[in-house]
Amino acid sequence: MGTIRPVPRTLLRDQAYASIRDAIVAGEIEPGAVVRDAEFAERLGLSRAPVREAFARLVDEGLLESKPQSYTRVTAVVVAEVRDAAAVVGAMHELVVRVGVPRLREADVEVMRAANARFASAVRVGDVDAALRADDELHDVLVRAGGNVAAAATIARYTPLIRRLERRRFGEGGNCRSAGLHEQLIEACADGDVDGAVRVTAEIWRGLEGLADGD
Repeated sequence: MGTIRPVPRTLLRDQAYASIRDAIVAGEIEPGAVVRDAEFAERLGLSRAPVREAFARLVDEGLLESKPQSYTRVTAVVVAEVRDAAAVVGAMHELVVRVGVPRLREADVEVMRAANARFASAVRVGDVDAALRADDELHDVLVRAGGNVAAAATIARYTPLIRRLERRRFGEGGNCRSAGLHEQLIEACADGDVDGAVRVTAEIWRGLEGLADGD
């Protein structure tokens, strides 16, 4: 499990959460797999307490399910839940775009361009991990500019559910979101065209809902 690795002894709960979440999203821990706090504490070089707290958060976010005194295991990928998550996350992205575009600086737009170049390159070579990281980096510019803590928290909470299905689709020969749509979004941002940026964002996230409709 390449994603599961020892973490520094700072913010242990959050780092345990991120490490386990990323392994689940990447498919390194498969749906239905039983997870044990003692085992992950050993792998991460932690005590069991931060791992238990991470498990509780992952249960709350829908990546784990738990039956007291029985098991904690990775949830199945439920397409209807992914579709719902994509609708909510898309709406939050539209909100942060509407607020964030007028606040963007030229340097922010250049960060988005660089992220999209990495995204396009990763798609060409079939590197799903790199493509999704670049996708996050691009959209995170607008999330930060929007400055809406509740919207950012909602995006962070539900995006991992979507990523699991995206990765599975790509493994089945599906395509990453279009770098061309990203280019349209970036140009709208560069021009200060709020309505245009919102329209492209809505199109991007309709595509994600369509991804869920494939099952």
